[in-house]
Amino acid sequence: MEEKIFEENILMKDFTTYKIGGRAEYFFVAKTKNDLEKAVQTAQKMKLNVLVLGGGSNMLVADKGIKGLVIKVDISGVEFRQGEVFAGAGEILSKFVYSCSNAGFSGLEWAAGIPGATVGGAIFGNAQAFGTKISDSVKSVEVLDLKTMEILNLNKEQCHFSLKNSEFKKNKNLIILSAIFELNPGKAEEIKEKIDRYLAYRNNNHPINFPSAGSTFVNPEIKITNKKLLEKFPELAGFNEKGVIPAGFLIQKCGLQGKKIGDAQISEKHANFIINTGDAKAKDVLALMKLAKQKVKKTFNINLETEVQLIGF
Repeated sequence: MEEKIFEENILMKDFTTYKIGGRAEYFFVAKTKNDLEKAVQTAQKMKLNVLVLGGGSNMLVADKGIKGLVIKVDISGVEFRQGEVFAGAGEILSKFVYSCSNAGFSGLEWAAGIPGATVGGAIFGNAQAFGTKISDSVKSVEVLDLKTMEILNLNKEQCHFSLKNSEFKKNKNLIILSAIFELNPGKAEEIKEKIDRYLAYRNNNHPINFPSAGSTFVNPEIKITNKKLLEKFPELAGFNEKGVIPAGFLIQKCGLQGKKIGDAQISEKHANFIINTGDAKAKDVLALMKLAKQKVKKTFNINLETEVQLIGF
């Protein structure tokens, strides 16, 4: 390496909302596009695998750590244009929601209070809550293609958004730099009232006082036709009408709410959250994930899809 630009042996638990994870072999914070390009080029010379990190939410890092280079994308900035809003990938999502609110732009209120998420991370996983998805507001996404080192602008169709998924999850060569959103004009006071309602719901129903990665599993978009299950769990009829079953409901009905392995626990407040109650290890969280999937499969014949990214396993 011509010059030492990477930190070494950095503890990943300090950079994830789970507060779990071993050491990254190399670590770098990219605050500009040039920083990012320089880091990637150096990594390629060193023949290192590259992992891109946003706010560290929605991921579980292995206790053994990560080989290669972890790049934390910290490219910030927000600009308001006519009917459009520009945001850097490193902008904290909740902070961005309030910036939009103050400027009289509505449409992202539902995203307030999502722990640790960045704009780039939310786009990567097509974050959603309360029936609304980040892709509903995205117009275009600026990316760096690691294969060609070109900076590209992708429209919404090219992002291939789907349920908790996107082109960026499938193609790890595309690093999100920024995005343009199309939002609706509104009154700041009314927008803030909506934000407060969503925050109150999260405070009352989510285990926000413990480290977690957010929702552990994707809510299955299926309908239950088994008559015995419909009789045993009458709530399923209502979920069938909506076409989506909360993963937390399925896990709760399997009797797993409050289940602990080590310091990892399926939250007593919301069963789709696995929380770190102290010094949980990645292996403990992984064991609870496997247990939940097994029980839900056995009880409901549903295969839960893990929403949390598993890194280094």
